[in-house]
Amino acid sequence: MLRATLRITGAAAQAAVPSISPEAGRELPRTETDIRSENDDAIITITATDTSAMRAAINSYLECIRIIEDIDNLTRVRS
Repeated sequence: MLRATLRITGAAAQAAVPSISPEAGRELPRTETDIRSENDDAIITITATDTSAMRAAINSYLECIRIIEDIDNLTRVRS
């Protein structure tokens, strides 16, 4: 089994856990994902059976994080 841990810090961390949790709940083939808050950070732990599944899962979560950061940046500019 392969394991990767993504740590999100800063303003996006608070939004990440509730935003990404539904994504973690859906089944990605050959992967398991845990999302939790730790202090002011969001921690995403991905376990996968092979490198292809790991790559797909990491890409999916990184894209979600990018979207959260983009939204945070847009709302900060307009506030």
